[in-house]
Amino acid sequence: MEEPCAAGAAAPLRGDAEEPKQGSVLFLGGNEVKSSAVVKYSSAPPQAAFARLQEKTDLKLPPANWLRESAKLGPAGTSILGNSKKSKPFSSFGMAYDFIDSVGNDVDVVSDSENIKKLLKIPYSKSHVSMAVHRIGRTLLLDELDIQELFMRSSQTGDWTWLKEFYQRLIDQKWQRKKKSKEHWYQKAILSKFLYYSINGDGAAQPVPSPSKQHQEGPVAGEGDEAGRASWPAPFEMPSSLSEDPGASNQGLKNDFVRNILWTFEDIHMLVGSNMPIFGGGRYPAVSLRLRDNNKPINVLTGIDYWLDNLICNVPELVMCFHVNGIVQKYEMIKTEDIPNLENSNFSTKVIKDIAQNILSFLKSNCTKEGHTYWLFKASGSDIVKLYDLTTLCEETEDKYQNPFTMPVAILLYKVACNMMLKKNQNKKHYGTIRTLLLNCLKLLDNGRHPQIIASANYMLSELFQLDEPKKEDSADFPINGNSDESYSEEEEEMPDSDENGSYSNSSDPPDDNKAVAIIKSVGELSVPEKYKSVHRIRPSCAFPVCHGTEERCRLVLNHVLEGLKSVDSSVKKESDLPAADPSTPIPLKYEDDSTSGGPESLEKQMALFLDKMGSFQKGKHSSQSGMIPGSWQYKMKLQLILKSSRAYYVLSDAAMVLQKYGRALRYIKLALQCHDTYCCLCGSMLPEVLVFLCQCLTLCGDIQLMLAQNANNRAAYLEEYNYQTKEDQEILHSLHRESRCQVFAWATDLSTDLEYQLSVSCKCYEAAYEILLFSNLKSQNPEQHIQVLKRMGNIRNEIGVFYMNQAAAVQTERVVSKNVSTAEQQLWKKSFSCFEEGIQNFESIDDATNAALLLCNTGRLMRICAQAHCAAEGDFKREFSPEEALYYNKAIDYYLKALRSLGKRDVHPAVWDSVNWELSTTYFTMATLQQDYAPLSRKAQEQIEKEVSEAMMKSLKYCDVDTVSERQPLCQYRAATIHHRLASMYHSCLRNQVGDEHLRKQHRVLADLHYSKAVRLFQLLRDAPCELLRVQLERVAFAEFQMASQNSSAGKLKTLSGALDIMTKTKGAFELIRNELVAETEQISKDKSPAESVSVSDSSAGLNKEEVLKLLGIFESRMSFLLLQSIKLLTSSKKKMGGSSEEEAVLKTNKQVYSLLLRATADKGLSLLERTELLLGLLEQLGPAGSGPGPR
Repeated sequence: MEEPCAAGAAAPLRGDAEEPKQGSVLFLGGNEVKSSAVVKYSSAPPQAAFARLQEKTDLKLPPANWLRESAKLGPAGTSILGNSKKSKPFSSFGMAYDFIDSVGNDVDVVSDSENIKKLLKIPYSKSHVSMAVHRIGRTLLLDELDIQELFMRSSQTGDWTWLKEFYQRLIDQKWQRKKKSKEHWYQKAILSKFLYYSINGDGAAQPVPSPSKQHQEGPVAGEGDEAGRASWPAPFEMPSSLSEDPGASNQGLKNDFVRNILWTFEDIHMLVGSNMPIFGGGRYPAVSLRLRDNNKPINVLTGIDYWLDNLICNVPELVMCFHVNGIVQKYEMIKTEDIPNLENSNFSTKVIKDIAQNILSFLKSNCTKEGHTYWLFKASGSDIVKLYDLTTLCEETEDKYQNPFTMPVAILLYKVACNMMLKKNQNKKHYGTIRTLLLNCLKLLDNGRHPQIIASANYMLSELFQLDEPKKEDSADFPINGNSDESYSEEEEEMPDSDENGSYSNSSDPPDDNKAVAIIKSVGELSVPEKYKSVHRIRPSCAFPVCHGTEERCRLVLNHVLEGLKSVDSSVKKESDLPAADPSTPIPLKYEDDSTSGGPESLEKQMALFLDKMGSFQKGKHSSQSGMIPGSWQYKMKLQLILKSSRAYYVLSDAAMVLQKYGRALRYIKLALQCHDTYCCLCGSMLPEVLVFLCQCLTLCGDIQLMLAQNANNRAAYLEEYNYQTKEDQEILHSLHRESRCQVFAWATDLSTDLEYQLSVSCKCYEAAYEILLFSNLKSQNPEQHIQVLKRMGNIRNEIGVFYMNQAAAVQTERVVSKNVSTAEQQLWKKSFSCFEEGIQNFESIDDATNAALLLCNTGRLMRICAQAHCAAEGDFKREFSPEEALYYNKAIDYYLKALRSLGKRDVHPAVWDSVNWELSTTYFTMATLQQDYAPLSRKAQEQIEKEVSEAMMKSLKYCDVDTVSERQPLCQYRAATIHHRLASMYHSCLRNQVGDEHLRKQHRVLADLHYSKAVRLFQLLRDAPCELLRVQLERVAFAEFQMASQNSSAGKLKTLSGALDIMTKTKGAFELIRNELVAETEQISKDKSPAESVSVSDSSAGLNKEEVLKLLGIFESRMSFLLLQSIKLLTSSKKKMGGSSEEEAVLKTNKQVYSLLLRATADKGLSLLERTELLLGLLEQLGPAGSGPGPR
């Protein structure tokens, strides 16, 4: 993530860090306490050996080098030698800024070593404790809160008056400033001189004359009241300075410690700052140096102090110099592990460990709100420790910026979140923590003072929500806009000590102190092991909000983007130069109807202007209407926020597309492109990923326009969706309009009611996306995007081609009178053909054989429409198959064959392969049928026409797959049966009309018989073509009659008659199908209609052409009657001449009987169609195989 804000970078570490020292485990007495220390940073010079002072050296006299810089001391000066300079109130923040990786995650406490020691000595000491506590993630920051200095400032400036009043009311009613004694300053002065003596090489005292006693009795330089007060910045100074550069380490936020140490004490991890001087050299690799008054024995507090200092700095030994009234007496060496066992200074390390764990647990359990300033306070001489939430108290009285901790805490929250965001391998499970940090940071900031951090924090919040993939949230129940306080394990035990209304042993404490968050009633409790359960090991659960769907996730993103944009806009000057606009007033959306739409021609111009502008962006032109300076933080941040909002709107549009809410989808993609337009206006040069995203937006816009075109029935609903706008969208648009008119993409996002215009817009969107990929050289870097765009271009060109083709077909059906093809019709053909051609090129360029084949197939269909247009008008008796028709049908065949070649084989795409084969078969069949029905005899000989028809029919058969089981199989079978029927009819006709060439006649006879039999076989497979089967069989009977006419012998004629009657009996299946349909229809009519109505509708049937059935029935009866009569005649004459066999007699008898019944039936005109059919079935049943005659002898 590109971090636009300077606050995102952690402050660089100062100087060169020492090599980290390996931690050590110290075994102290009988009690084992685990302690390890690693130096993370040190500005100290290499350790020098200390100079052992001679006995009787007078430490009251200052050495020559006192308070002067020297090579041994390095540039840091006197502070290295630990002149007990008071730690600054924000010292922990300085460390936290430098070691931002440790904060919020790995480290429990960040503090000055002096504060750590003070906390661990609470049960042993009567002195007061006053500390500010802040929580960042699982880390606590501890800083000294010097009440005396604070209230001195309050008296002068009026700040913190609320805390002063609270303090006086509840804690110390007679507060007054306590002055430090002369003895205090005396002890500090001789310690300072002793340390300066100890770094002198000769070890001798080199006193210098002093005109005054300020060095001996007054405070050491840098320790006065003014210096102490200077470390507290004014409440309004720090925010203003930090808002300009949140990364700056000024105003008391510097890391002033000589060493920063990662100290692990048992299971507590602490980042500690220490200024303790460490000496080395000789046989002592590291020692600490202490000055003690020989007359005062070491007490427990001093022992704990020395022991903890050595543990924290990993120093194994302590050198103690004893003096009496400033005169050096002797030196003593003590090992660190022996310090707890010194005389008068016995203490248990195990107890110190328990105290540390109890205090940390107490603080972690009660300092729960990030961003709040807590105050841990123990009055001098009191056993009660109280914890107050100063932020809550401050908000009850004055504004939150009266708390000087507000800004450092906000900056630290922001920095920790930034650091976690910048980690590339950051696990998404930490997103909840980052979000909590940022939300708490925003609570502390004021938009007027800190717009940069607020904008940056909101941008980071928006970045947490992944827009490019479905969100897989944890099932944790976390309120999206609820309290962001961290929650802890329910195992945390009820602590009776935290009773807010507990009684106090000190009678001067008022009984109504209910302001404390928590109270430790007695410091003795801290020594009890696990008195306060160690909940600090349990990480807070900062669950990420569960977003129920894409829209909710995008809305959260847009909410943060809007807040960021408001911060940026509020900080940009020249407000008066902007055009007046009310963010609460909806910006009117442009809507074009048919009358205002310029059509494809004006679209071409707009498209050209758009691409020209896109080209200009590449040349580095930009223009901001609001006056933002390129390169400023506002400029960078607004670019990031606009791009984020564009992505959010894109995802919303995509989601609406899936839900088929196309009006809403168009509105969102319009907003996405308006955001992109503004980005283009501001940005000098667009990044490749931004251009790729623009291509995605335009592609989606093309998809939406296409879907709107295909779903014109719901246009009113889509228009309503399109015109709706949320207040959030209006405000974001208002911010965009500060920089740009947002009209560059208007051509792509208008909702038109004209179908052709919508298809054209869709096509132009894809073309624009393709052009951008081309001129920005992104084609090779984004092959998938390139393929998708080309695929869509091919598809939309197919859609437009089909649109024009259907229009041409509609014009053709309306054209009845005129024989000539109109110019408009030809123009539609050209447009359609051009679109198909371009689409084929698109698909071929990406090796998409299947779609290329489909477009070639559509081009073939267009050629057939052209062919149909060239046929003569109906009613022209001289109608012939024209050359133009032949030309276009042949072109259609060429395109279908190309489609098959494109596919290569059926396995590539069986459905498309079968479809192309069917269309090709249909084209051949149509062409052959037209040539057969409207033979062009004026141009070609009959024989040539018959040859061409035969070839075309056979090719149609070739591409007509009757064997593959599919939905189309019955159609293929019907087509094949029809082809065989037509060919048989053609050869039958040739045979009738042909004279001469006996060989040719025989050939035609064989072919006619072959095709008739194939046609019958195929028609018999179909259950819905009884009439066709009956017609073929009747033609076969006629063919037999024709053959019989040319025969001379009675035996030959009888054989032919027998064959013809056999054909007749085989029509029984067809009649059964007809009867079944008639019965079913009669039953349905009697069920649905009244008897009166049933008569009127009985003549028509959707499934059966009764007129056709009646006609065929009449022919069948007459042919059957004729055949039976001829059969009877031939059999009778044969019997007279030769004497018939018993078989022939039986046949004759049957034929006579059937003939008699048939004559009676035909004579009865009152029979219904069903009755006639059933009668014929009965006759055929009687006729049976016997009626066929004796067969060949």
